[in-house]
Amino acid sequence: MRLNSESTPRGLDRISHAVRQWSGLAATPVDRDDLSEHVDWIRAIPFILLHVACLGVIWTGISTTAVLVAIGLYLIRIFAITGFYHRYFSHRTFRTSRWFQFVMAFVGATSAQRGPLWWAAHHRHHHKESDTEHDLHSPRQKGFLHSHCGWFLTQRGFHAPSKFTRDWNRYTELVLLDRFCLIPPLILAVGMFGLGALLEAMAPGLGTGPWQMVVWGFCISTVFTYHATYTINSLAHQFGRQRYHTGDDSRNNFLLAILTLGEGWHNNHHHYPASVRQGFYWYEIDLTYYVIVGMKSVGLVRDLRPVPEKILEQGRQPSAAGTVPRT
Repeated sequence: MRLNSESTPRGLDRISHAVRQWSGLAATPVDRDDLSEHVDWIRAIPFILLHVACLGVIWTGISTTAVLVAIGLYLIRIFAITGFYHRYFSHRTFRTSRWFQFVMAFVGATSAQRGPLWWAAHHRHHHKESDTEHDLHSPRQKGFLHSHCGWFLTQRGFHAPSKFTRDWNRYTELVLLDRFCLIPPLILAVGMFGLGALLEAMAPGLGTGPWQMVVWGFCISTVFTYHATYTINSLAHQFGRQRYHTGDDSRNNFLLAILTLGEGWHNNHHHYPASVRQGFYWYEIDLTYYVIVGMKSVGLVRDLRPVPEKILEQGRQPSAAGTVPRT
């Protein structure tokens, strides 16, 4: 069997370049619209392997402690995504101190959804182009699977349009966190191993250990956080009800709101994204908003932007009501 002398080095170069970008050692080009929108399978390897790693539960088993840690880390990290990556960094719906914005950005980065600037840049682009041919994760334009988890595995999805985060690019610590976004999840994974080893030694009756804690506390919890977040790009543009005519397919979905701590009130959000609250009315449960209000009460955040009364009144009018989504 003969190897193509040109294709082999090219393949190795491609793998080397992907590894350098995964690690943050290579600066990535931004603000380009000519990048491929096809899945880059080499770049997708870590994403795929993390899902495969969840099968480690077959060998590590299950314990109440490991499951509780997984649930706790899911809740903490989904809040960091919804409350800070989304409502703070993407929409600036409240204010906080520089040190606390970094703490929450770091916590969000442990979810392995890249850095806060990458996340905010793509999300702002989504609002600008929602469900048009330029929207990278529109189910209408790209189909369910691509909108759910295919878009960020492409060349175009990997590179963030930095022009959308000019207000954040001056914070060196956020830029570095964005570039070296693999470090926080690696720290969490190592921390889970250490916690499991400590509990195994100090409290063997809990029935857990280092690898079980890695599988449950990091792998399973992270994958669950992934797909809960992704449902807002995919399912929340297909299933639910439209209160407001927004010109896109955004929907309000109670079940997704529970799963994502309030992000499921997506049609509300697309109609008025400047509010810290996405469940506009008392009966629309928005756990992220409640936690942010709690943070305000202890001085961690301030200047929460409310839903204007005219927006609430508009939503009460029959003319604002939308239709049941496409099937």
